[in-house]
Amino acid sequence: MTATAGKRTATAKGHFDLRRYGKLLAKAAPRVIQNDKELKRVSELARPLLHRQESRTPEESALLDLLLKLIDDYQEKNSIIPKLEPREALEYLMEVNNLRQADLVEVFGSRSRVSDAATGKRAISKDQAKRLGEFFCVSPALFI
Repeated sequence: MTATAGKRTATAKGHFDLRRYGKLLAKAAPRVIQNDKELKRVSELARPLLHRQESRTPEESALLDLLLKLIDDYQEKNSIIPKLEPREALEYLMEVNNLRQADLVEVFGSRSRVSDAATGKRAISKDQAKRLGEFFCVSPALFI
């Protein structure tokens, strides 16, 4: 517990602090994405939160969920990427981000699962698609 302006507030990792979330929202100023410039801004806000998976506060996780939803909605309405097979999308994103299969072990859980998905031997699961979407800041639908 911490004292704030004479009030005691819980700071446990599982407790959602509405005031702290409000401050994050005010700083991020998220809104419906209307253009690529705004998409880039929102993606840049989301990226550091994505990489802090284990150390995110509940408020940061809620903000990240909102940002990813805004990105997903914009990409769904303004699809500039041709429809690719999930394996092709993964291959493309790995290439443009200079990633190797070993870089995705954390997302998939093992090297063999990364290899199976990258070669098309095994379909990408919904859970893996969600984690890939978060990792690459794209819609998980790209991998399903």
